[in-house]
Amino acid sequence: MGLWYPSHFPIHLVGYSDSDFASCKLDRKSTCGICHLLGASLISWHSKKQPCVTLSTVEAEYIAAGSCCAQILWIKQQLEDFGLKICKVPLLCDNMSAINLTKNQVE
Repeated sequence: MGLWYPSHFPIHLVGYSDSDFASCKLDRKSTCGICHLLGASLISWHSKKQPCVTLSTVEAEYIAAGSCCAQILWIKQQLEDFGLKICKVPLLCDNMSAINLTKNQVE
């Protein structure tokens, strides 16, 4: 058993995030899941109950995307330590309202 990381694929990092709204029947907390692909290989993933109760699916998805973004920043720094600089990293989310919320740049 092992993970295979082929050397002939281009190096690009992609993050995916998703959440389910109030899935826990006891405390009504949502669960978020994230994963990261480097080229064609999975390098990071987790599924975790969110630390707070969210009031909407948008809020649950936004928190999941934030968690995914934090992990992307950490992975980018690790890759830079190995001499690989990645400029743009797409973070894919399936909720349009959460995506639009991330684009709201308040100055």
